[in-house]
Amino acid sequence: MLGDQLDPDGPHFADFDPARDRLLLIEAPGEARHVWSHKARIALFLSAMRHFAAEATARGLPLVYVALDDPDHADAPHLVQRLARVLQSTGAGELVVIEPGEWRLARAIEDLCAARGVALQVLPDSHFLCSRAEFAAWARGRRELRMEHFYRGMRRRHRVLLRADGEPESGRWNFDAENRSGFPKTGPGEIPAPARFAPDAITREVLALVERRFPDHPGGLERFAWPVTRAQALAALDRFVAARLEHFGRWQDAMWTDTPFGWHALLSSSLNLKLLHPREVVAAAERAYRERGLPLPAVEGFIRQVLGWREFIRGVYWQFMPQLAQANMFGHARRLPAWYWSGQTRMRCMREVIGQTLAYGYAHHIQRLMVTGQFALLAEIDPRQVADWYLAVYVDAVEWVELPNVAGMALYADGGRFTSKPYVASGAYIKRQSNYCDGCAYRPEARSGERACPFSTLFWHFLVKHERRLAASPRTMLMAKNVARLAPAERDAIAARAAQMLDNLDAL
Repeated sequence: MLGDQLDPDGPHFADFDPARDRLLLIEAPGEARHVWSHKARIALFLSAMRHFAAEATARGLPLVYVALDDPDHADAPHLVQRLARVLQSTGAGELVVIEPGEWRLARAIEDLCAARGVALQVLPDSHFLCSRAEFAAWARGRRELRMEHFYRGMRRRHRVLLRADGEPESGRWNFDAENRSGFPKTGPGEIPAPARFAPDAITREVLALVERRFPDHPGGLERFAWPVTRAQALAALDRFVAARLEHFGRWQDAMWTDTPFGWHALLSSSLNLKLLHPREVVAAAERAYRERGLPLPAVEGFIRQVLGWREFIRGVYWQFMPQLAQANMFGHARRLPAWYWSGQTRMRCMREVIGQTLAYGYAHHIQRLMVTGQFALLAEIDPRQVADWYLAVYVDAVEWVELPNVAGMALYADGGRFTSKPYVASGAYIKRQSNYCDGCAYRPEARSGERACPFSTLFWHFLVKHERRLAASPRTMLMAKNVARLAPAERDAIAARAAQMLDNLDAL
């Protein structure tokens, strides 16, 4: 079982025979260094794995567990190296695995078993509500892959938020337009706290191990309080539905200083570790609508993320790998600024979001898409470096979900295979959705000059540079028309300031 497959009722156990079979979990330092992983991300995986192993042992399941510091594997840092040794030492004739969530690991395990003559059985991941084969069948013959079409089919197939006649509740499939508000100028007000969990003995041991083995890795562990067991994950789900779901929808795109979680669910790490099943998460939200009368826009907006976007993005990953990992339509090649790892930048929005990320290993979808992600696109940063950063710094990051969101959604590096336009905006968007611009060294309304907001300058630079491409699409034609109105002098001023910024990204 891989570290993100910790489902006690997973397909592994359908025909598990304790007299013949062994359950295998492997901790490997190479997985923490494959990208320069946040300490909290490393700790979450290790703690969840160790708790799962303890529960499996209590169930009487015969277990082989390779710990991070296992002396028998000290010279084998990589997961597949350690797997090879276990296969050899046990004389196993067959390896049974659930579909890995990374193309890299899937190919490496296949190659290992082929080289060793070990039979390999790959089980479909029953955790998802749309299998890889089902998604491929849905995608076949479609010129464009659009989440909204997929989502409506999933609603119908799983009978979620439907009336008796099979039509959507209130006659609408999507309430996204109602779910984009920024907080009022007075701030978010009081928000009920999400469930957080004090580290127990196992987690405390893991935190100490991570500090000892990975002292130079980014982020901190002082605020580590993520769910690491199924019981904790269920408690986190209950808390969200009971206290936070009601206002999640309206404020899901809002950002504010000293408000790291807003009204968000904080369930993605538990879903991605398989401590929660999406079916039970969706069902809990729908019950809140039907039994408690929670606002439909809030409930639908949340369900769309789980039943729609999450399932869709996993299908997209397997549809376009391995080419997706190399996607770079714009040919961007600039180095990721050093302050992505420290937060030490004069841009207050980036400082706030990266600081929060380093503290918690978490930022919500708008912070990722429209702050750190959008800047990487506008600053022409190499998509591979950006994707590695996202995979490294977030506790919920597994490549099947991280890479399509970064390469396709944030960077448009794949040329719009499943998105209809680049998600770009000037600093005015960030000002509207947050208070980050208050007291910033830059002015969001300025697109040239010394105090011009980098988002605004680089946004207009992007529009000018890609004016012809934007004019050719109905979704971006308005952007091109706005560029056409720029006077030549203004274009020159934007180009000059953008060149200064792009040549000195580390100094912004």
